[in-house]
Amino acid sequence: MNREKSVMELSFDSYPENEQFARTAVAAFLMDLNPTLDDLEDVKTAVSEAVTNALIHGYEKLPEGSGRVQLRGEKAGRVVTVEISDQGKGIENIAQAMEPFFTTRPDMDRSGLGFSFMEEFMDEVHITSEVGRGTKVTLRKAL
Repeated sequence: MNREKSVMELSFDSYPENEQFARTAVAAFLMDLNPTLDDLEDVKTAVSEAVTNALIHGYEKLPEGSGRVQLRGEKAGRVVTVEISDQGKGIENIAQAMEPFFTTRPDMDRSGLGFSFMEEFMDEVHITSEVGRGTKVTLRKAL
């Protein structure tokens, strides 16, 4: 059954294994749209990168699991919007953070390509952030 608009909202602890949970939840949410495998993998990869950023960067100073990540999905026709937000440390310079290979976590061998992947796989990527209050990444793709 295809509805004009449908919304999903999840909230989960900031444990690394919940990145896979987020990917799976978004994939299940999109299944009634019968996406191509390429489109499905694109959305899952972008969501994975955004959730990983929240876990690794947003909550880097907190013990694992002590932060929360919110995931909101919306389908309007065949346009999918996914928002991933945290209440972590925020991003001081969004433009710099979006530069390929820029990372604030070289200690973890992070490649600094998360935002580049999101931009490659999605039609739109929008980031809002406030230092000390958190970050929201909005991803949009027409299937």
